[in-house]
Amino acid sequence: MCGIVAFTGNKDAVPVLLGGLFRLEYRGYDSAGIALQNICAAPANTIPAGDLQAGRAQAAQTQPAHQPQPGGSQAVGHPPLHIIKRVGKVAELRKALEDAHLSGAFYTGIGHTRWATHGAPSEANAHPHCDCSQTIAVVHNGIIENYAQLRQELQGAGHRFVSQTDTEVVAHLIEQEYQVAPGKLMQAVRRTVARLSGSFALAICHSAHPGQLVVTRNDSPLALGTCPDGAIAASDTPALIEHTRQVYYLNDRDLAVLHQNGHIEFFDPAGTPSTPTAVTIEWDLEDAQRGGYADFMLKEISEQPRVIKDTLAGRLDASQGRLLFEELALSHQELAAADRVVIVACGTSYHAGLIGKDLIETWARLPVEVEVSSEFRYRNPLLTPQSLVIAISQSGETADTLEAVKLARRAGAHVIALTNVVGSRITMEANEVILIKAHLEIAVAATKSFLAQVALLTLLAMHLARQRGQACDKQVLDLYRHMQQLPIQISEILANTTSIERCAQECSHAQTALFIGRGVGATTCYEGALKLKEISYLHAEAFAAGEIKHGPIALINPDGLADPAAQTPVIAVACKSATYDKMLANIEEMLARGAKVIALATVGDARISELTPHVIFIPETPECLSPILASVPLQLFARFIAVARGANVDQPRNLAKSVTVE
Repeated sequence: MCGIVAFTGNKDAVPVLLGGLFRLEYRGYDSAGIALQNICAAPANTIPAGDLQAGRAQAAQTQPAHQPQPGGSQAVGHPPLHIIKRVGKVAELRKALEDAHLSGAFYTGIGHTRWATHGAPSEANAHPHCDCSQTIAVVHNGIIENYAQLRQELQGAGHRFVSQTDTEVVAHLIEQEYQVAPGKLMQAVRRTVARLSGSFALAICHSAHPGQLVVTRNDSPLALGTCPDGAIAASDTPALIEHTRQVYYLNDRDLAVLHQNGHIEFFDPAGTPSTPTAVTIEWDLEDAQRGGYADFMLKEISEQPRVIKDTLAGRLDASQGRLLFEELALSHQELAAADRVVIVACGTSYHAGLIGKDLIETWARLPVEVEVSSEFRYRNPLLTPQSLVIAISQSGETADTLEAVKLARRAGAHVIALTNVVGSRITMEANEVILIKAHLEIAVAATKSFLAQVALLTLLAMHLARQRGQACDKQVLDLYRHMQQLPIQISEILANTTSIERCAQECSHAQTALFIGRGVGATTCYEGALKLKEISYLHAEAFAAGEIKHGPIALINPDGLADPAAQTPVIAVACKSATYDKMLANIEEMLARGAKVIALATVGDARISELTPHVIFIPETPECLSPILASVPLQLFARFIAVARGANVDQPRNLAKSVTVE
């Protein structure tokens, strides 16, 4: 979703804002913009007088991007803000700023990358958005649900709008509230926030308040902190870590005022001063760089052996044959009283949940439902205090999953959150939190976070089984021993990708692809198909192999029997399993109708090579762990096809890393 960066300090704000926006590109966006205060004022003794005077002279020569509109308030004695917006990448915005010779002239500003929700991508719809006099600028992540009503009201009061966005109403509302109490920006923002419905993270600057920024949030992520050169806020920590590792997270509708000397004032929704707790960011800037890889996706796929090692670390008490989940406060009696598990998640996390369902039911003998978060809250689900809800969200900010968590808590269910982000919203809403250890993930398509989720759910499933008396010490130790081999086995797959790339080339010109599997292999296919379509734009669907005869087999092009170019690719997960023989029969059904079968099989399997020449072998592992190994070549398969088709694998069109709106 949209990215926000805000900075005020004792140095040039432009490179700070641009650097932050570049680090938020992974979120997905279609335009970018920046607003700078025309008054160049740094704290005393921080900027030489000559440089300060030169900066003010340069600022006086620049022109605002849009002329002030009639109506609304005028900040007497304070020039309009300087705003530049561009459709496209942040690089286009940087070029526009360079052409305007703005560097060095401004010490306070806000920046934004927009993912369109209201109005098509255009400079008029790009952020920041201003009030009528262009003395107030706002950047926004989220959706203002009551914007239409507010816009109509404001237009009736004489305010003139220049965009189609929901965000612009915020600037005009602040303008209106500021007229009531001139000089009190935080109070004007607080009263404005009280009138907004929906999700939002906001950063606001006012030309009458040089060196000062106001930020607030509701159901959308925002992190902020003090740094040696001032104070900074952003939608996500990659934009902050170059400047500070100590960050703060606001509660819903809390506000903060960032000052140029680095001081930050915090307020609750009533305007009462508050003191949040700082969170230490443990990963470093190097984690946010490609490190010599062609793209972030390849880098993150290659980091998966380390991710599995980190997930396993500290989870086993070998002396007692038990797994350690000290984050969970549930007693043995409470776990025994649980009548079912409900897993809520979206997208890739949903697929991880489906694998978790299979393992929890098999080992813990506890019924499990897996729900798409966006549907869960609208279907009046049956929840009781005996329900155990597991909410999975890589970012911890997924709007639909957060709403599902709130609903579950209201029903009295016990909620465990699995997330990759310390201090994210889901960590505040859930009863308990288990952090996956995927570290920073930049590419929009989830890879290492998916494997971390599956590995953690595997351990959690065995932990539940042990706590409920359904597993013994030996089963726990055997599982852990096999999982310790996974990093080595993943490294083997990564070291020999020739067959994966060759199979990908065979399919790169296809119009559609089918994925089939059985058991956890079917769930692995769901994720493989999602990866392929989201980064390569090749249409793909996944089915349980036994269902292929009940309709999907009609998608196989019969011309493939005579013309190899017309063959429909079918990717079959056929690893060693209890249903292996059934899977081979399904593959033969596909071949008999002219399909090109790409098989994922266990190393040493001679039978599969007799059926198809297109085989990708993976190391042998227990069936319960096969989704972890099989997912790696499917990730690479999708990436190779995307590269061959000229797609941007890190930032697929229309997608965002963190979906913070419903």
